[in-house]
Amino acid sequence: MESEIKIGKKIFIRNAGKDEYWLQDIIYENPKVLGLGDLVAVNKEKKQANGGRLDILLKEPTENLMYEVEVMLGETDPSHIIRSIEYWDNEKRKYPQRQHFCVLIAESFDRRYFNVIQLMSLNIPMIAIQADLLEVNGEKILNFSKIIDIYTEPEEDEEDTKQVNESTWNADSPWTNLNAKEIYESLKGKHDRIDLRYTQSYISINIDGRNAYWLCKRIKPTSALFFSVKDDEKVEVIKKKLEENDIGYTYNRYKEFMLNVDIKSLKKNIELLNEVHAIRNNKLTDDE
Repeated sequence: MESEIKIGKKIFIRNAGKDEYWLQDIIYENPKVLGLGDLVAVNKEKKQANGGRLDILLKEPTENLMYEVEVMLGETDPSHIIRSIEYWDNEKRKYPQRQHFCVLIAESFDRRYFNVIQLMSLNIPMIAIQADLLEVNGEKILNFSKIIDIYTEPEEDEEDTKQVNESTWNADSPWTNLNAKEIYESLKGKHDRIDLRYTQSYISINIDGRNAYWLCKRIKPTSALFFSVKDDEKVEVIKKKLEENDIGYTYNRYKEFMLNVDIKSLKKNIELLNEVHAIRNNKLTDDE
């Protein structure tokens, strides 16, 4: 049957006649394959003050986030981990006004070192990505899987959820209020119980007594739009829709999507957001 799921066999990249530079080139030419959002390439083999070279430097242009990427074939090892942190720290010291992320890429992660990286990620913004080269019916497919994400401390401070009024946001971040109202207006005809709620740290679009969407302030005119999706099947459908429309996003360990939005992008993509809203609230069909 054509619909039958094919089983792939993992092969090592060197055994396929490729080297580390081949893998670097693929990532540098199309950084989106890492699944870290709408990143752009900045530099490759960037010389460091200590004489080493950073494999790849990537950037998320909207928020000016920097990703220091170290690539190796085979299994990760202590020197790879130390080198990754060292280069991350070099770039962070050089450009302290930006937020930096340490990214390790390898074909496999020994359990011992996996645990070390996981512990380090509690204090250092580290991301571990496994690169798998699969052979399926004679074809070779390269896949990247994020196996360790940056640790984000859950926001539970009462001060953050302290209720404020709309005028507070109009004084501090009127564009975020405008963005929230754009989404609210598109959804209010679909629900009987929907309203905007203002807290010290975010604006919530509250539907049926729960925070369905919440927006946080970013550099004008941008806001960070968050929404939670816990159903894995729905997550994959939403990711596909966003990627098909070239919408950058992140999906964190708390099963939350985050999109950088402004009023222009919201007006352009409001129908897409309505589709995402429908997916979140409805059962999936075989066509989705």
